[in-house]
Amino acid sequence: MGSGQVTSTSGLFDFQGKHVTVAGLGVSGVPAAKALHARGAVVTVVNDGDDARAREQAAELEALGITVRLGDGSTLPEGTELVVTAPGWQPGKPLFRAAEQAGVPVWGDVELAWRLRGPDAAPWLAVTGTNGKTTTVQMLASILKAAGLRTAAVGNIGVSLLDAVLGEEEYDVLAVELSSYQLHWAPSLRAHSAAVLNLAPDHLDWHGSMEAYARDKGRIYEGNKVACVYNVADPATEDLVREADVEEGCRAIGFTLGAPGPSQLGVVDGILVDRAFVENRQKNAQELAEVSDVHPPAPHNIANALAAAALARAFGVPASAVRDGLRAFRPDAHRIAHVADLDGVAYVDDSKATNTHAAEASLAAYESIVWIAGGLAKGATFDELVATSAKRLRGAVLIGADRALIRDALARHAPEVPVVDLDRTDTGAMLQAVAEAKRLARPGDTVLLAPACASMDMFTNYNQRGDAFAAAVRELGA
Repeated sequence: MGSGQVTSTSGLFDFQGKHVTVAGLGVSGVPAAKALHARGAVVTVVNDGDDARAREQAAELEALGITVRLGDGSTLPEGTELVVTAPGWQPGKPLFRAAEQAGVPVWGDVELAWRLRGPDAAPWLAVTGTNGKTTTVQMLASILKAAGLRTAAVGNIGVSLLDAVLGEEEYDVLAVELSSYQLHWAPSLRAHSAAVLNLAPDHLDWHGSMEAYARDKGRIYEGNKVACVYNVADPATEDLVREADVEEGCRAIGFTLGAPGPSQLGVVDGILVDRAFVENRQKNAQELAEVSDVHPPAPHNIANALAAAALARAFGVPASAVRDGLRAFRPDAHRIAHVADLDGVAYVDDSKATNTHAAEASLAAYESIVWIAGGLAKGATFDELVATSAKRLRGAVLIGADRALIRDALARHAPEVPVVDLDRTDTGAMLQAVAEAKRLARPGDTVLLAPACASMDMFTNYNQRGDAFAAAVRELGA
């Protein structure tokens, strides 16, 4: 939709008197509207919803002199010269079609933050992927801090990039999580270095196809200066590197759970090693950390650690800081979190595994599993997940609206695995699910909540689902 002509001779953008429409309130829309208003733009915010939260945010903006239209996010306000959208708004919305027909550029909040950076702004180390983004960005920030750098984990992680870019705190470098939505609306973003962790079908209803989803993910590599980090085990990520237009001298850097080749990071005898950012990488390797320094040391989390290490090393961070940063890091709740051991059985909460790709990685971390799964499938199919994981399953307990899809896949690919199908969605359902899992489990097993589905059929979000699981485990333990 073009990059827009809202510019000045200084290289920074001049918004004085420009009519800008901000699409959507929320975490990104409110700071975008405030930032534009502060720079002299004539701002109109449009929002589909008209609930109590939206009215509260609208009142805050209107007090500053910003126009807000609630309950109408489809009509392009007259005179609009630029649209700045919240990342979740789908490209096919009437507002964007109207903008395209009028020749009005559309930016996302990330694009706005990128354009508002000063000439001496901190470079971005950027991470995307279907799964593992938040953990990797937090690991990266921990490593950068261990190297004595002023940094923050920002972006899709819940911390507004606009706040980071425009705030008073000065940074040496930013660790930036970017979703496919954000990348779709960020055409001029140019990171120092970037990583695509993995690619699996997700958000296809938004992007329209797997090809479009991958294309948006691949935008993160455009214009990279030092390193494009890809997953050796996921060739689609390397394909995106090949397709990217990068700066002269930028390198493709792979990460692998096996022994690394030249220009890769990997694992040798329980040690994370670097054969990319060393002298004579054909023969030499640098020890970075031990697998035991990664918490928890599940395979997909070790991959996250290697990706974070690659980005940090691309920025010149010493090996000792990689080790110290990984040792200091602890993942957020509901990401393969060990809840308790009861009668020789481990209970693990990976409620964040909201799609099949994440659940497959979670299941691969344990040998003998009673699996608690189900929820909203979001159009997913489960045959490949079940076929891949069948040999690890002691039993399965299914919950949620689309549990029949998983039950049918289990019948096809793991008919010998006992299945408990819970036809209830009340608040006591998780307690019964954990009780059934406890009945199926044997000493040495892991009862694993890795639902492979979204949570909103039964819970507010995956956090509440994970909390319900942990509370049920504690209740049974007591």
